[in-house]
Amino acid sequence: MESKLSGTKANSSHQSAPADRRGQDQVARVVDRYFQVTEQELQISGCSVANLIQQFGSPLYVYDQQIISQKISEVRRALPQRFELYYSIKANPNAEILRIMLAQHCGLEVASAGELQLALAAGCQPTNVIFAGPGKTERELAHAVQAGIGEIHVESIEEARWIHALSRKLDRVCPIALRVNPNDSAGGAMRMGGKPSPFGIDEEQLDPVIDEIKQLSHVKIQGVHQFMGTQILDALILLKQYRRAIELAGKIAGRLGEPLKTLDFGGGWGTPYFPHESELDLAAVAEGLKAIDSQMTADPHLCKTSAIIEPGRFLVNESGVYLTKVTRIKHSRGKLFAVIDGGMHHHLAASGNLGQTIKRNFPLAIVNKLGVQNEQSVEITGPLCTPLDTLGRSISLPAIAANDIVGVFLSGAYARASSPLGFLSHNAPAEVLVQNGLAKLIRRCGKPEDYLADQIPPPTIIR
Repeated sequence: MESKLSGTKANSSHQSAPADRRGQDQVARVVDRYFQVTEQELQISGCSVANLIQQFGSPLYVYDQQIISQKISEVRRALPQRFELYYSIKANPNAEILRIMLAQHCGLEVASAGELQLALAAGCQPTNVIFAGPGKTERELAHAVQAGIGEIHVESIEEARWIHALSRKLDRVCPIALRVNPNDSAGGAMRMGGKPSPFGIDEEQLDPVIDEIKQLSHVKIQGVHQFMGTQILDALILLKQYRRAIELAGKIAGRLGEPLKTLDFGGGWGTPYFPHESELDLAAVAEGLKAIDSQMTADPHLCKTSAIIEPGRFLVNESGVYLTKVTRIKHSRGKLFAVIDGGMHHHLAASGNLGQTIKRNFPLAIVNKLGVQNEQSVEITGPLCTPLDTLGRSISLPAIAANDIVGVFLSGAYARASSPLGFLSHNAPAEVLVQNGLAKLIRRCGKPEDYLADQIPPPTIIR
């Protein structure tokens, strides 16, 4: 019997839950929309979680390729023609994920030499790469200049001077965009504008910075990049940010005395993790972008400017599930603990130790007992020697036992990529991509000897 999940009971209806249902349990929301349940067990694109664990081991990251493609299509439908879609590699840098993006004609946004190497190795054309980040080293900039990437997003006058010197050695002109720290904030889950920041050039410093860069013969300002927030779920906030970007771009183009080639609106498109959060209204975003597009068309400095949107999380987050097995059940002074073979070293965000002020539980379930009535409060804890290693705090679940499979949803972004995998030297989990009942290993499980691979062995002493 195959069914979808709604609330705590299996529901034979195959209709997705309404997207605007506030307070809906987030596990139900994600499962109803993207996955299937057969005999109380989660199926990811036709693959049962028990079979995936048996084949590839536990813990395990699983990504559904069809969901990634679906999210790309959703974003594209919301974008006017002038908008180009870039993927921020930092969300999930697996090479197979990058190849999916490239196959669907996305550019790539990188934030380190390592990410640049990944982008180029995945087959991305250098001109379809943009490079942002407040602390680029001279070596990283040299790599970017040598590769001939599409744009380097400059965050200080010192960085522009470095790029000029590096480009002069190669006798080429490097295209750059100015990343701006606005003097106000459009809001968002993490406000970036209107305060001191290592990110971008303060708006009030733009005029002297532009004047100096115009004198650098091997650097060419062709674009503007604004970033004022992340994990934004309110379309009005997002659109307010975009209108502010147009204002800044027009001001900079006027100072340059010529039209801009690119305007990077940044990313920031969020996905809801918790019951009090609602999904980003894509219809409202699409309607607002029509007005943004018209506003750009009416501005002679921006009428031919390419607009860039670079969501990372929004494209991949809902595709991912982190699977981990229960190793034992423990009772301690009136509390029930389910100890798992994974934990915060694999999913720091789900532990609440990555930016959460109030530690809330990620959407989490016993994925071989979906639809079974919740009957106990459990602490889901990992194997690490720290009380921070907790993925579920006082969470209501069905009766739980050793070998049950815990699934953490919304794990396609900032799960593996933002976690301290080396903490206590546990093996890193494998990564698997699934599509239409087929599972493909895209990163092998770690081995104890991996931790010796980059260490320098002692010299051989000849006596």
